[in-house]
Amino acid sequence: MRIGIVCPYSFDVPGGVQNHVMDLAEALIGLGHEVSVLAPADEDSALPPYVVSAGRAVPLPYNGSVARIAFGPVSTARVRRWITRGDFDVLHVHEPLTPSLSMLAVLSARGPVVATFHTAMTRSRVLSAAQGALQILLERITARIAVSALARKVQVEHMDGGAVEIPNGVTVAKFAGAEPLPGWPGECAPGTDGTIGFLGRFTETRKGFPILREAFVELARERPGLRLLVAGPGDPDDLFDPFPAELRDQVTFLGLVSEPDKARMLRSVHLYVAPNTGGESFGMILTEALAAGTTVVASDLDAFRRVLDGGRAGRLFPTGDPLALRAALAELLDDPDQRAALTACGDQVVAHFDWPVVARRVLEVYAAAIEATDGRVIDQEWVGLG
Repeated sequence: MRIGIVCPYSFDVPGGVQNHVMDLAEALIGLGHEVSVLAPADEDSALPPYVVSAGRAVPLPYNGSVARIAFGPVSTARVRRWITRGDFDVLHVHEPLTPSLSMLAVLSARGPVVATFHTAMTRSRVLSAAQGALQILLERITARIAVSALARKVQVEHMDGGAVEIPNGVTVAKFAGAEPLPGWPGECAPGTDGTIGFLGRFTETRKGFPILREAFVELARERPGLRLLVAGPGDPDDLFDPFPAELRDQVTFLGLVSEPDKARMLRSVHLYVAPNTGGESFGMILTEALAAGTTVVASDLDAFRRVLDGGRAGRLFPTGDPLALRAALAELLDDPDQRAALTACGDQVVAHFDWPVVARRVLEVYAAAIEATDGRVIDQEWVGLG
């Protein structure tokens, strides 16, 4: 099958959607399909061989953050040229409501279009100003995929249509086979030591790092060998200053890490903690930690509960409760058998998120979309966004 995949966000800046697109493309190629990915990127960027650059992206304040996107007449021409040359059996666009390449691709498509919705966005000022174009856009999408139950709910309740729920995938072998960082994770003797990990923006309130920090401080006073390994963007002073001076030596900060080093970091801890307080539609980091064979401790958010099979594949604690988190950490650090049982269940759960498995489900949606269009060519005439 000839498959065209469109990413709306720049490949010059790492991100969840970009990683999803690359992993899906490589899984589909591994299954024997011909795949081309179109994405914004500088012309001199080092890109995988299956990625075609649509030109440099520009930053745009969008939906509460800044997205690096490509839009306008030049981008439209490049999208149309790529579609014509590709002669794809199916076009798969990601986040088509973002004013970027995916939106342009939908409006330029002449065959079956599959759209994946990653976020649970229900409104934006950009979309509110373009309701007519939005309706045209939705009518041209043949089949929809949502990466979470929340994203699917938005499709049903706000976008006049359903969606097949297919979760984000994870390349299990990449995490399971990663080597721990030198000197990690160290010993985990009951009552004395152990290693806890956190990855993310520790200054972002909804990531819940202060909850973990409070639990760690209380626990570290009792366990002189306890260590905390933190990775993610941020200023080291912002991380270390809130810790008591006598405990700062027990905290290690890696800063922003590459994808390979993220896998190594997750293999370097006994417990991975996700203390998030809300705003999560899936929980990708949980599947990555499970793939690394690390015991997961997570706040009891609906999205996390779904990934962890209701608590069978990881320990859940009441959201926002540092005392409950401290108790859960102490219990698991002192009980290797319980950690092993959670990890064994995690292995079973994460197998369903392995990219070859997820890619086959995506292929089923492609086949349904192709059958639904039955080879018909869609009228390409549209106005207002070219």
